Amino acid sequence: MSAYVVMIREQTTDQAAMDTYASLAPLAREGHAVTPLVKYGALNILEGPSFEGCLIHRFPTVKAAEAWYHSPQYQQAVKHRHQGAQYRVFIVEGIDG
Repeated sequence: MSAYVVMIREQTTDQAAMDTYASLAPLAREGHAVTPLVKYGALNILEGPSFEGCLIHRFPTVKAAEAWYHSPQYQQAVKHRHQGAQYRVFIVEGIDG
């Protein structure tokens, strides 16, 4: 069953750290079956608190999404995201069939 990694950027606190993250994170997709679907496009918030942006990646399975997230390449990048912004990040199963 497909899975989606959803990253909601609440607030940027260090743009330089986010710039480093932005340069490293795409490299972590190599070797993983990931399909970028949404990358910080225009927002139209209908309910709930405002936030800065959203990213959504599709993976073939939850295990594949977890393998990407926990990969050494992404863990090298994510430390800069942790330094640079406040996020909510989660994996959600999709509907296949």
